[in-house]
Amino acid sequence: MNDLKEKVEVLIKKIDSDKDFAEKFKKEPVRAVEDLLGIDLPDDQINSIIDTVKTKITADEIGKAAKKLQGLFK
Repeated sequence: MNDLKEKVEVLIKKIDSDKDFAEKFKKEPVRAVEDLLGIDLPDDQINSIIDTVKTKITADEIGKAAKKLQGLFK
């Protein structure tokens, strides 16, 4: 499980810092993940990583939006 968490964190940092990679991840997530990690993983593992990254990114975006909304009501 720790290994998955580390891979997810690497991917999220890359997506946050590299707009080209973020676009590649949106269009071809499997290829983007395999290229970045430098390994060819079984489909179930790669899909688990992709789903986790997408969930984390969505949660982060919701959190940022909520903070902006809170600022409007202060």
